[in-house]
Amino acid sequence: MTPYRLTKLSLAIGLSIATTSAIASPQAFMSSRSFAMGGTGVAVAHPAAAGATNPAMMAADHHEWSNDFGLMLPSVNARFADEEETVDQIDDIQDTIDRFQELDKTSNPQDARQAAGDLRRQLNDFDRDTVRIDGGLGIALAVPTESFAVGFFTNGNVRATVRGEFDEDDEQFLADLETATIPELIAADLDRDLESRGRILASAVAEVGLSIATSIELQDSSRLQLGVSPKYVQLRTFQYTETVSGFEDDEFDSDEYQTDKSGFNLDVGAAYAFGSRNQWNAGIAVKNLIPMELDSAASRPDEEKRTLELEPMVTAGIAHKGDFHVLTAEVDLTEKKAFGYEDDTQWVALGAEFDAFRYAQLRFGVRQNLASNDDNDGIEEDTQFTAGIGLSPFGARLDIGGLISDADLGAAIEFGAAF
Repeated sequence: MTPYRLTKLSLAIGLSIATTSAIASPQAFMSSRSFAMGGTGVAVAHPAAAGATNPAMMAADHHEWSNDFGLMLPSVNARFADEEETVDQIDDIQDTIDRFQELDKTSNPQDARQAAGDLRRQLNDFDRDTVRIDGGLGIALAVPTESFAVGFFTNGNVRATVRGEFDEDDEQFLADLETATIPELIAADLDRDLESRGRILASAVAEVGLSIATSIELQDSSRLQLGVSPKYVQLRTFQYTETVSGFEDDEFDSDEYQTDKSGFNLDVGAAYAFGSRNQWNAGIAVKNLIPMELDSAASRPDEEKRTLELEPMVTAGIAHKGDFHVLTAEVDLTEKKAFGYEDDTQWVALGAEFDAFRYAQLRFGVRQNLASNDDNDGIEEDTQFTAGIGLSPFGARLDIGGLISDADLGAAIEFGAAF
């Protein structure tokens, strides 16, 4: 295992994302405004973001300056989770291997034995540690009218996880090197002899579709919005497992390690505006009405296949809006099963937005994963805090958001227009 090989392992996350840059993970895409408001949107999404959240909101009443046209071009977000500082561990392991390989074992046998012991302890600590990266990209256009609203959207969000796995045979091999003779030290080749593995799991879903929504005025002056989004969906999985010494960066995008599946699907949503000035809004959305499944391709005979499941997801929310504020709460009524080394998720969230005369917005949010548990097979997703700002001079928009938790750091940025 040379430093070059471990550098490949540290690059695995980025390379796995690069090979699926046009698609998304099962975690739903969110606009930068939603990102900054705890992931909320089913009862407050602006027209351009409605296709990815709740198509009915495209026909809802918003501020006067954002009711007629919405453009998202583009919206980008990313999150990074590394609970055990796995990337730093990779660097430390690389340094130790480098030290062992370059030592003159004849004149410095004790230093070589010490390096083998250091490496054994480092690989033990590295076992089952996980790095996770999420990245998303979205583009959307919405044109509301008095009778109905129509929009176009395409978005995606990729999730990739990389995990180290220390082989039991390497435990004994390195332990023996700690007391080895000089000829045994000279004969040792870490690049050839180590069996510890690096595992990559990535899941992805791309979607492109149209949204159609209408608003119905009821007898008490409240309004009911209904929306539908027919769309084309592509699923993809990426599963690559190889000994660290055998990692090859030119194999990451090989067909034998990927699977994909495509088909048509459907989102539906409704929103109900009520109150003396219709200042309250309740929303519900059902995404992916048609279940889809895709099995991964195991790269080794002893490796478990994973199943990527795209099941219907139901989210409900309520919001209160005024001239200078929006407050909202929402909850996932269904649970999303994990694909890779991660938690199942079922979010309950609170979000707030405070507006300064339409030209600037300050946003906050918090969300809690109701499905989080200590028995998950990877990085825990528990409580997340978010914040962000929006600038909207003369119809142009710039939205920036940030996220922090015990495990995650994230950021989002979006350019667009609304009037």
